[in-house]
Amino acid sequence: MKELPKVYEPKSVEKKIYDMWMQGGYFKGKIDPDKKPFSIVMPPPNVTGQLHMGHALDSTLQDIMTRYKRMQGYAALWLPGVDHAGIATQIKVEEVLRKEEGKTRYDLGRDKFLERVWDWKEKFGSRIMFQLRSLGSSLDWDRERFTMDEGCSRAVREVFVSLYEKGLIYQGTRITNWCPSCNTAISDIEVDHVTEQGHLWHLRYAVEGEPGKYVEIATTRPETMFGDTGVAVHPDDERYKDLVGKTLILPIVGRRIPLFADEYVDKEFGTGAVKVTPAHDPNDFEMGQRHHLEEIKFIGNTGKMLEGAGKYAGMDRYECRKALVKELEETGVLVSVEEHEHAVGHCSRCHSTIEPLVSKQWFVKMESLAKPAIEAVKDGRIQFVPERFTKIYINWLENIRDWCISRQLWWGHRIPAWYCDDCGETSVSRTDLTECPHCHSHNIHQDEDVLDTWFSSGLWPFELFGWPDETEDLKHFYPTATLVTGYDIIFFWVARMVMMGLAFGKDIPFHHVFIHGLVRDSQGRKMSKSLGNGIDPVEVIEKYGADTLRFMLITGNTPGNDMRFYWERVESARNFANKIWNASRYMLMNLEGFDKSFQPEESDYTLADRWILSRYAQTAKGVTESLDRFELGEAGRLIYEFLWSEFCDWYIELTKARLYDKENPRAKNTALYVLSYVLEHTLRLLHPFMPFLTEEIWQKVPHDESVRSIMISEWPTVDENAIDADVEAQMTAIMETIKTVRNLRAEVGAAPGKRSEVILNFTDESLRATFAANTGYLVALAAAEPVTLLAAGAAKPENAMAGVVEGVEIFLPLKGLIDVEKETARLTKEIDKLGKELKKLNGKLSNEGFLKKAPAQVVEGERAKLAGYEEKMKSLEARLADLKKL
Repeated sequence: MKELPKVYEPKSVEKKIYDMWMQGGYFKGKIDPDKKPFSIVMPPPNVTGQLHMGHALDSTLQDIMTRYKRMQGYAALWLPGVDHAGIATQIKVEEVLRKEEGKTRYDLGRDKFLERVWDWKEKFGSRIMFQLRSLGSSLDWDRERFTMDEGCSRAVREVFVSLYEKGLIYQGTRITNWCPSCNTAISDIEVDHVTEQGHLWHLRYAVEGEPGKYVEIATTRPETMFGDTGVAVHPDDERYKDLVGKTLILPIVGRRIPLFADEYVDKEFGTGAVKVTPAHDPNDFEMGQRHHLEEIKFIGNTGKMLEGAGKYAGMDRYECRKALVKELEETGVLVSVEEHEHAVGHCSRCHSTIEPLVSKQWFVKMESLAKPAIEAVKDGRIQFVPERFTKIYINWLENIRDWCISRQLWWGHRIPAWYCDDCGETSVSRTDLTECPHCHSHNIHQDEDVLDTWFSSGLWPFELFGWPDETEDLKHFYPTATLVTGYDIIFFWVARMVMMGLAFGKDIPFHHVFIHGLVRDSQGRKMSKSLGNGIDPVEVIEKYGADTLRFMLITGNTPGNDMRFYWERVESARNFANKIWNASRYMLMNLEGFDKSFQPEESDYTLADRWILSRYAQTAKGVTESLDRFELGEAGRLIYEFLWSEFCDWYIELTKARLYDKENPRAKNTALYVLSYVLEHTLRLLHPFMPFLTEEIWQKVPHDESVRSIMISEWPTVDENAIDADVEAQMTAIMETIKTVRNLRAEVGAAPGKRSEVILNFTDESLRATFAANTGYLVALAAAEPVTLLAAGAAKPENAMAGVVEGVEIFLPLKGLIDVEKETARLTKEIDKLGKELKKLNGKLSNEGFLKKAPAQVVEGERAKLAGYEEKMKSLEARLADLKKL
């Protein structure tokens, strides 16, 4: 019979098993008309990335679901891929170029620079994919995609041109998030809002034609006053009723600007009057559009002041602020300064402060795309798990703005638009142009910008299957079953995939959106490089094994909620793996000579056998139902509690007497049959969670030899007939009685090897027959010998420790169980010691000085302690009195 080593060493197992899975082709998603498809597309990690805890959680969730569906008989496919990560990758390569060669991308030129980026991608871009293998991810690696591979590039261009032809893509001058360091517009998701301690400067703007009359405004950015083209107040603000419609004079600059009313203004903020700078603030831009204000750009793309700033031109924006505030103070414009805490946007890549800037960009009109995406969720075709995220999704789409899709980068999908230098026309094309379609001039040039990375990843669920071609994969696996992702990108990615899927994939991209939270550190903080609190999953895997990390991430995890990383939980998961290993090893060691064809008769099963079979069936039912509800953490908990407590701590112990009984081979074989049946089936339940451990053990326990791997074995079906509530109630009563006897013995300090009489009195007479037939369990596990069942109405024994479980009173006679002389001496000593403590405490509480000076909570604490001591003294004295009767 096959055996397991004494200790489970993940390092010696995991690579060997993963290679076996790869060689067997078990990860491949195969089109099978007889099987229902189940597909998941991996949220593509950045090509610059390496595995972090968020990736580990996200991938573990997807792998559990894929393995579960594969075992259920679905044509399961999990597709891998990597995102080109426009800004992040360009920054990374530019960094390398600067450090190693002292050059910029401009020194190389666009084509040479892009060659460097592709070289870097080939060298480092697959790092995270290899790390995912160490996690046990059952991805179909033959289908791995990259958002800039040939197929994805063709899909991106097709969508861009199609949207342009429908009038849904346009060029316009609008305000966007601008990073002065990356020198490009960036998306909202690439902006980190950080709370900072700043100031609120109060400035006086003179009312034209009314000497000595001013309007006081409050601003967090005085340097933006060079672009002010108005001052706004709330229509209901009585303080400014008489001033609405008048003209103010912009300090320093001298520009005439209107004072107008707009409901956007918060009457409670500052003075209730706000300066409006349409070219440098998104909300001001909207107000400017409503009130036809001029847009004056005075901060440049690199964060330096432009000519519009007068003598401050050429200064960095923050240098300008410092000098300008000094001038405003000297000229009497500055009224006051107050401390003010506010959120400031920073580029998530380089951490520079974002500058909202008006610039000419490409945009997608979102309203007509958003409506079908809203309906798909409202009518239930797409469901969010947890459901509460539905409201967030719909609210964002109902208030969506046009999407800025152009980026001032070189790395990415270049915008397929060409400009004619002769006739001035713009042409958008699915193929590269060499002449102008309008005037046939060859003096044309392509737009320098690239598309927002989210544009290409928005096509991910259908471009992965070969769209725009009508491939067999697309027909079979699209729409995908479930998208697994964090709650932080619902708007930016999930919503866009739904919109693009409905517009081009001709169907929803997925049926469910399974939202998970973030993995935070033990203090609840987000893991980050700046805090230095990140934990490398690869290091955890190397030390504890992939299964330990996976199970730790799953247990205690509920959909949509953040979780904290505790090393204690890692240790607990490792201990669970060892527990399973040792239990399996024990069973295998006892299988010598076991006939695998043996089938017990119904009469062969003991109460313990029927109990564990019932508990296993209940567990299998609960796990399956939990997985179907996306409650993966609950499914893991059910398996943990069943294996650790019921199977290992109870059933294995309950079988030992039969396994060592050479006189009754049928009883031994029945125990081995149930042990191996329950273990093999439970390993299958556990496999999606801990794939390596379960595969290693499963290969050695009795199973269907025609099945080469546990990952392609059948998911256990629930035998409802095996579930027996009466059997479970009976066994629970016996187990609770055993635990009570153990506790009573521990309380009196009974020697572990010393057997003691246990007397049972039944308050529920229906249990009498159960205990009469199964006293052997108490003998084996509670050192109870003899076990006496009191007749109904019989007198209860005296001088005995007593305990109660539902339906049963338990008595443990003290005579013969303990050394009376020794126990008397111990109790006497303890009573003397406690008496001194009582005397001391009573003295303290009778001291008026203490009662007057000590805080009330301290006095109450001492009184509570006294009550506890007095109760303990009564118990000790009663025990001593009982001993004297023996």
